[in-house]
Amino acid sequence: MDAHSRGRADEIGPADQWVLDPRTGNYELRLNHSGTESSGPLRTTDRPPGRGGSAGVPAQRSRRPAGDGRDRTPPAAGGGRKPRASRRKKALLWTGGVMAFVTVAGSAGAYALYQKFNGNLDTVDVGDAGSGSVAGDGPLNILIIGTDKRTGEGNEGYGDKGSTGHADTNILFHVSADRTNATAMSIPRDLMTDIPDCTTKQADGSEKEIPGSQNVRFNVSLGQEGRDPGCTMRTVKEMTGLPVHHFMMVDFNAVKTLSTAVGGVDVCLDKAVKDPDSHLDLPAGPSTVQGEDALAFVRTRHSFGNQSDLDRIKVQQQFIGSMIRQMKSDDTLTDPGKLFELADAATKALTVDSGIGSIKKLTSLAQELGRIDTRNITFVTMPVKDNPAEPTPVTVVVDPPKSQQLFSMMRSDTSLTEVKKKEQAAEDKQEAVLEGARSEASGIRVDVLNGGDIGGAAAATVTWLQDEQGVTDSTNRANAPAKTDSTTLAYAPEQADQARALADIMGLPATALKQGTADADGVRPMVLTLGADFKGAGVPVAGPAKAPEDMQRASADKAVCAK
Repeated sequence: MDAHSRGRADEIGPADQWVLDPRTGNYELRLNHSGTESSGPLRTTDRPPGRGGSAGVPAQRSRRPAGDGRDRTPPAAGGGRKPRASRRKKALLWTGGVMAFVTVAGSAGAYALYQKFNGNLDTVDVGDAGSGSVAGDGPLNILIIGTDKRTGEGNEGYGDKGSTGHADTNILFHVSADRTNATAMSIPRDLMTDIPDCTTKQADGSEKEIPGSQNVRFNVSLGQEGRDPGCTMRTVKEMTGLPVHHFMMVDFNAVKTLSTAVGGVDVCLDKAVKDPDSHLDLPAGPSTVQGEDALAFVRTRHSFGNQSDLDRIKVQQQFIGSMIRQMKSDDTLTDPGKLFELADAATKALTVDSGIGSIKKLTSLAQELGRIDTRNITFVTMPVKDNPAEPTPVTVVVDPPKSQQLFSMMRSDTSLTEVKKKEQAAEDKQEAVLEGARSEASGIRVDVLNGGDIGGAAAATVTWLQDEQGVTDSTNRANAPAKTDSTTLAYAPEQADQARALADIMGLPATALKQGTADADGVRPMVLTLGADFKGAGVPVAGPAKAPEDMQRASADKAVCAK
């Protein structure tokens, strides 16, 4: 169903060689087509030809231009101690290797391989469901999708036969604005939810409107009725209030190829498992899995916990965390042969949105993500409960109080781990705006505008403020001039006491308060603009300052045994 096109790219010739640069301690692929060594590796400014396209298929998906296949695996370094990889070049790797190739992109030889890896990538145009820029100054949200589409030899026993690929494994990867921490929230595939209307791009450039569905499984937000990853992105935004900037997608075969390329992934079992369905056969304690065993490990459901998809999610999180640690290890980063295989496998497995649809863009993204310490990557599962509409529950629904707490923490950039930040002084200064005198509720004057997605939100908020909070001088100003992701409160310097009081009532974070420079002269009210993070009158916009003790979570830097 996918439209692919290929162009021609420069090939890596037989005279190419990997050499050690004594200035950096890294290996570089030098090109020697003329008999003399080149002055350095090719740069990402050496762009490949433009994309092509083909008509007559429903989903717009393109493959970057590639070479003729005469790729050469670089040899491992011989003789002597391997150089230690530069810390600044250790790019973050996550989601089971989806970003694996960026290790190479941040290490030696990447630029010479730019066109080859660029030709491996698949892209999908999701229109305004995503962002056209790689990463801005604020928080960054990337949706990771693992589909149940069968590709590759030996995968006939997994997924739905003939499936175009549903959203089987899903992780919303939220990166804080200061890039000190990240939250990887798993979304159960059997979650009952509403899927909004979405527009998909066709191969001929036209657009197709796909109507939404109510009270259906989350996994059909992709594949069903021609829905593309943009539809899944819109569904996640509607559920969480978090804008989804980009997506990355892989299928079953990626787990096999990536785990093999990295040399195996360390896992641990609390008890021995011999599963007749997935054919996983591992002893209790630590093991290293790759290929078929790796895929069986992440697909096993009936041998862990209470045999639910939620317990399988915990196992998948363990696997991903272990792969992150393996890919960031010096054993991987200082082995040019392993790096090449890993990057080649990862880019062949990867489908992304056009906003990050090139190696240059993905390398830029990797540099943003590479600033996060593994200790500050936290795995968590969206809080859910058994579906009360089913006598014997097989699906789940969102747990409103707990889920809104987590969503608001992510929206307000609250880390689920204790993070020591270099920018702590700046953050303390921002938080200081909430310190000081508060006016009485009756002394608050505010105009309320709706810049979010909930119809009538401004009117409902004013009614709640007046009837339940005593803010009688609040006025509904209908819709804001433009939609906004975040709720803000604009006020004049002499209205600071009113702003603090309203922040308490609304549950606003310090970052939502925007103090102007001009006085209000006792005439102009404050302006509260409700954003996409606003979920209803009486629902705090910001979450707790730190993760509640009962929130189940796991850190990417710690190994645990699956039970």
